[in-house]
Amino acid sequence: MPERFENDAGTITEVKPQKKLKRPRLYRVLLHNDDYTTREFVVHVLQTVFHLGEQDAIRIMLHVHHNGIGVAGVFTREVAETKIQRVEHLAREHEFPLRLTMEPEEQEDA
Repeated sequence: MPERFENDAGTITEVKPQKKLKRPRLYRVLLHNDDYTTREFVVHVLQTVFHLGEQDAIRIMLHVHHNGIGVAGVFTREVAETKIQRVEHLAREHEFPLRLTMEPEEQEDA
């Protein structure tokens, strides 16, 4: 319900309560290991598409290599979808079967 205020000139002003904005749902972009995509290409993708530094890119690439899957980053749905499309396009251009998927991030109760 709006609050009402009266100033010195007798003007009444109503202030509407602010709506709380919900944060957009976030999605993890997952890299999947395969036997054909080179480690160098995965590092290149992590640096150019996901804007990671060399050490972080190498760390994630090794995690994916040893565990079969790893998180490249966490983004809104549209950004995650766009990054996946860019990487898949680059992989096809270089004839690699690199696969990425996305999954919803666990939401914290506010």
